[in-house]
Amino acid sequence: MTDPATGRKGVRETNTMPQWAGSCWYYLRYIDPHNDTAFADPELLKKWLPVDLYVGGAEHAVLHLLYSRFWHKVLFDLGLVPTPEPFQKLVNQGMILGLAYKTPRGVLVPMDKIVWRDGKPFGAEEGGELEPLVEFPAKMSKSLKNVVNPDDVIRDFGADSLRLYEMFMGPLQVVKPWQTKGVEGVHRFLKRANRLVTETPVVDRALTKAEAKCLNAMVKKVGDDLEAMAFNTGISAMMVFVNEAEKLATAGEGAGEPGLPRPFLEKFVLCLSPYAPHLGEELWQFLGHDRSLAYEPWPAYDPAALVEDEIEIPVQIMGRLRGRVKVPVAATPAEMEAAAKACPDVAKFLDGKTIVKVIAVPKRMVNFVVR
Repeated sequence: MTDPATGRKGVRETNTMPQWAGSCWYYLRYIDPHNDTAFADPELLKKWLPVDLYVGGAEHAVLHLLYSRFWHKVLFDLGLVPTPEPFQKLVNQGMILGLAYKTPRGVLVPMDKIVWRDGKPFGAEEGGELEPLVEFPAKMSKSLKNVVNPDDVIRDFGADSLRLYEMFMGPLQVVKPWQTKGVEGVHRFLKRANRLVTETPVVDRALTKAEAKCLNAMVKKVGDDLEAMAFNTGISAMMVFVNEAEKLATAGEGAGEPGLPRPFLEKFVLCLSPYAPHLGEELWQFLGHDRSLAYEPWPAYDPAALVEDEIEIPVQIMGRLRGRVKVPVAATPAEMEAAAKACPDVAKFLDGKTIVKVIAVPKRMVNFVVR
């Protein structure tokens, strides 16, 4: 074409959209990236849309999310996409804050201006003298120089520790302050998990009742929490599991020899791997597998292993708690009464008293009325 003002030949610029325009429909192109006749095959769009889950920061609600919904609705009105909405569920993750410091009068002091004495921060206002500073969580920024460099954390603790701590800090959706000591804590947990698998004798036997309960409770909790994106409580469940597993491995739980069965350790590694993938792969290989655990199905749990045979019930005398006893889940009122009377903590309060009435509620409690 020819420029009417200058008469010079030129090429029309067709890329006039703002930068975010292309990023607002990428999820459609991902469905059929090599199609050179349409942005996506209609049958593939029907198969994959809408997107199950959108995870992003709160700022996406007024930027990317707003624009992508606008584009999608235009395409829907034109009959080019099969769904009126692009995403089924939105989850906004909370921001991770750094630590900042200020004087008692509220003047901010950058990290590089802080003097540390016996582990306590001191700083000064411009032209002033050093004084104790107040620590508080704040958004990481260049001005405060409180940005935590992930490379430094990975260098000192490893990528799995960084990943695990970010998920362990608290619920995904809330704002959370960064604490390097927390990284040290999860790093110690990963070391214990490594020792549990690599230093525990692997025994060739079926799981004991206690082992089955410990394992299946963990598998159920971690699986449920993954679905709910409650990563911090899933990690807590694995920490509890390692504590119990260490005791079970040492005691042998009456199975005749210390150690743990291979399925017990394998299912733990599979549960750990989404949180600590590098360690998970190493432990999987240590247990004798050549293929990556990425190809393994998620471990199933056995509901029967979680059924309690015994329960603990409170025992009262004249309405006041005097002890607790364990009884079979199906215990009759008479059996509950006998167990309560046999409890030393309860017996001493019954000594010399006349039992007027016994209230035994199955699976709930026992109460003695005396005079």
